[in-house]
Amino acid sequence: MTTDIQQTRIDLAAAYRSAARMGLNEGICNHFTMMVPGSQTNFLLIPYGEHWSEVTASSLIEVDLDGNVIEGDGIAEDTAFCIHAPIHRARADARCLLHTHMPFATALTMLEDFRFPMASQNELGFYGRIAYDDDYTGLAFDTQEGDRLAQVMGDCDILMMANHGVMIAGPDIATAYDDLYYFEQACRTLVYAYQTGQPIKRVPQDIVARTAAQMNRGGVREGATHHFAALRRILDRHEPDYVN
Repeated sequence: MTTDIQQTRIDLAAAYRSAARMGLNEGICNHFTMMVPGSQTNFLLIPYGEHWSEVTASSLIEVDLDGNVIEGDGIAEDTAFCIHAPIHRARADARCLLHTHMPFATALTMLEDFRFPMASQNELGFYGRIAYDDDYTGLAFDTQEGDRLAQVMGDCDILMMANHGVMIAGPDIATAYDDLYYFEQACRTLVYAYQTGQPIKRVPQDIVARTAAQMNRGGVREGATHHFAALRRILDRHEPDYVN
């Protein structure tokens, strides 16, 4: 196994473990995937039945875009393959895909005609980067649903899936996980604001656009790398077996 592939396995295991520590997982459901370095057809995935808190670098399975297990023990859960493979196929830039039913983001997908109001600083970082799927169609047991979601998502980094959850796309694990974390934080504070019953104070549009540009700096976010490294250090102290 090359160094790049082993490091990718370690980082993806760290993403699963960190998400479990933050309560972003749901049973043995939901999935994070990452394309294998140097490959346009194979991606890493948690095997069906493994809890996110149990994931290790070696327990991840390698699956191709046709659903065949190339390496590892276990199987790819049907909805994981049917959602992730079509989006990976459609988006060469989306090397990492993180799909969760994390509570605050999912709560907002349950609202009628929901759109982010751009009312908090965390929200501003996602300006122009969110696609909205307004049509829940049931469990994804065929790739046509994944194809539909890929079309709705387009070239956006975030897909809010009506009555379902979210999908985060990124060029690497650190960037995608940073978005996952801050998106849930933005959703959390928005839910709290709605609970007050007071009108939402929106940020003026010119400030929204300017701040979003400041936060994303042309798509390069050094903070994501430092954030993920910090999460790795926490795991190194408390759950060091994730690297095995």
